[in-house]
Amino acid sequence: MGSFSIWHWLIVLLIVVMVFGTKKLKNMGSDLGGAVKGFKDGMKDGSADAPSATTPAPSQVANSTAADKTTIDVEAKHKS
Repeated sequence: MGSFSIWHWLIVLLIVVMVFGTKKLKNMGSDLGGAVKGFKDGMKDGSADAPSATTPAPSQVANSTAADKTTIDVEAKHKS
């Protein structure tokens, strides 16, 4: 089984076009292109947000320590 010639690929393309039709193939191509573009945009947004997500802002640290003082342990209430 060697490499396929151009004629093999043309026959495969003809069969695919006959099965799916040109309109459905065009829609499938544009959907795939939109998905790839959305994935790239998501990767850009994700890499820009990653450093800020790992280090909390100073106001968040102050708020979390204040919240810890007023937090009631529910398990402790049930045990006593």
